[in-house]
Amino acid sequence: MESLKVLIVEDEPLVVRMFETALTFNDIEVVTANGGRKGVEYAKSEKPDFILMDIMMPEMNGIEALEHIKSDPETADIPVVMLTNLSGMHDIELAKEKGAYAYWVKKDLKPKDIAQKIREILGNIKAQEH
Repeated sequence: MESLKVLIVEDEPLVVRMFETALTFNDIEVVTANGGRKGVEYAKSEKPDFILMDIMMPEMNGIEALEHIKSDPETADIPVVMLTNLSGMHDIELAKEKGAYAYWVKKDLKPKDIAQKIREILGNIKAQEH
């Protein structure tokens, strides 16, 4: 299986640790960024295959960071899934409008399923490219 690198942009240490543990256990390399501004920087410097991005963060929120990532030709093609505790329709529509691939509500996610979900999305994207 090819190696994968996932960038987790999240300011909540427990959530980061939970996702990081689940992904590392599934042989996925993990880079973490504490907040949107670092997330944008790391998207450029680390060239991840996939980004999990929280919406509610200090400094720069996930929607703003998503806009930066999608407007930069170097990072525009990286699939971004927004993570949140909010399940408001407005946030979902806004995130998709700005280029998010999907939107996951944290409380509905089982850490053990995350690696498989990421691989499925990347598989779907590769299939669409061919």
